[in-house]
Amino acid sequence: MITQEEITNLIANYFSNIAAMNAEDWIENFAEEAVSYDPVGEPPTKIHENFLAFISQLKTVFNQLEATTEHIFIAGNEVAVKWTMQGISKTDKSVTFEGITVFEINNFGKIQTTRAYWNPALMLAQLRS
Repeated sequence: MITQEEITNLIANYFSNIAAMNAEDWIENFAEEAVSYDPVGEPPTKIHENFLAFISQLKTVFNQLEATTEHIFIAGNEVAVKWTMQGISKTDKSVTFEGITVFEINNFGKIQTTRAYWNPALMLAQLRS
């Protein structure tokens, strides 16, 4: 069993590498067979097969991202995180979007599954306004 401190560090690393759009370090947070439902309702993505596309999309849209984790709730190997992301787009639009991501962590300290509850349409509306 991993410790709460290890889980907290893993979650911090996950969000800091998204904000930095650092694909190589971000992928290190995940188990080989990890899947992500981001957002929930969309088909799952196999992280190790599709991670470059995800980070490439971020780099295409944003010059800068900043992630804030407002609340982290740990229960065993599961974690719910309330987060806010702020960004500056390539067209100098400021956007703010928020959500909750639920993580399942395996016994080796790697993310097994993510389920992100947020509304991408609200972010896209800010980018287009």
